[in-house]
Amino acid sequence: MTELLGGKYEVLELAGEGGMAKVYRGQTHGAAGFTRPVAIKRVLAPLSQNPEFLKMFVEEARVVSELDHPNIAQIHDFDRDRTGEYYLVLEWVDGLTLGQWCQGYREHGNHAPWSLTAAIGIEVLEALHAAHVRVDAEGGPAPIFHRDVTPQNVMVSNCGVVKLTDFGLARAMDRSSITKPGFVKGKISYLAPELTYEAEPSPQTDVFSVGVVLWEVLAGQKLFKGKDPLKLVGTIRDMDIPDLAEFRNDLPERLRDIIRKALRRNPIERYASSRDMARELAALLRTTEEVTDSHVISQSVRWAGEQLERAQPEEPPTKPFAAKEALSSASSADETIPDTNIPLTRRK
Repeated sequence: MTELLGGKYEVLELAGEGGMAKVYRGQTHGAAGFTRPVAIKRVLAPLSQNPEFLKMFVEEARVVSELDHPNIAQIHDFDRDRTGEYYLVLEWVDGLTLGQWCQGYREHGNHAPWSLTAAIGIEVLEALHAAHVRVDAEGGPAPIFHRDVTPQNVMVSNCGVVKLTDFGLARAMDRSSITKPGFVKGKISYLAPELTYEAEPSPQTDVFSVGVVLWEVLAGQKLFKGKDPLKLVGTIRDMDIPDLAEFRNDLPERLRDIIRKALRRNPIERYASSRDMARELAALLRTTEEVTDSHVISQSVRWAGEQLERAQPEEPPTKPFAAKEALSSASSADETIPDTNIPLTRRK
C-alpha cells in the first residue's frame, strides 16, 4: 500500500538519496481523476531530530517559495506527515542530473560538448543571480547563496530545460561539520576556498562552485579529489587547478579563460556576479555556429540517458533528483556513434 501525504500526495518510489534528505517520486491526486507527477523531499531520519537542521529545512521551504525563476525547481507545497515530520513537494523534473548527462557521454567514450555545457552553465548562473538579487517584502536586499552547486543539484530535463535544485539545505551544513567523517563529503569539493576559512558566502562563492562544476563536466573527472575531508579541504586551499587544455584540445581559449576567472583563489578577482559570468559565456556562444537551444539540449539528454541505460541495463539511471556520484568511473560502451545531430566530441 502506497503512502498518501496530506490526503493527496502519493509516495511512489525512492528517486534519490543525498547526505541530508531523500527524494521520492510522487503523484498529486485532485478532483475528477486529476494527477500530476511531483517530487517529495523528506529529511533523513538522524537529521529529523536536529532542531537546527529542521529550522533550515523550514527556511528552505519559505525562501525557495519566493524564488520564482524558470531555472529554479519550484516548491508546490510544504507540510507535515502524520508523525509530524516535515516534507517538501517540488516540481518533478523528468531528465538527468548534469553529472549523469556528462556520464552518458563518457560511457560512449566522448567528452560532453563544450557548447552545450556552456549553455547549461548560463542557465545555472541565471538561477543563482535570481537568488543573489532577492529582496524582502520591504524591498531591501535579502540575497540567498546556494553554497551547494554540484553536478547532482543541476537537473537537465528531457525538454531541454535546466533546473537548479536544493536551495537552502546547504545552510544546515554548519562550517564546523564539514570535516566530520561521513558528513556530506561530496559537497566539500565544490566549496570556494574562503568558505573553508569560515568566510561568509557571497555571489563569488557560488561563482566558484559553478566554475568547479563546468571544469569537471568538460574534463570528465573530479577537480578536487580525496576521501578524507581534512585532506580534501587542504587540496582546495592549495588551489592546484590543471588547465583544461591538458584534457582536451577542442576548447576555445576564451572558454578556458572564463572558467579560470571563476576559479580564482581571491574572490575579488572572480566575476562580480553570476550574471557577469553568464554574459561572458553567452558572448562566447554567439561567436560559434553551434546550435545550443533547448531542442538540441533535449536531444542530448535523451541520447545520454540511452547510453546510461545500455551501460547498466539492470538499473536505468534516468530518474530525476538522483543523488549518485554521477562522475564515478564506469565501463565504456563500445558502440558506433548514432545517426544524430547531437554534437559529440571524441575523447583524446
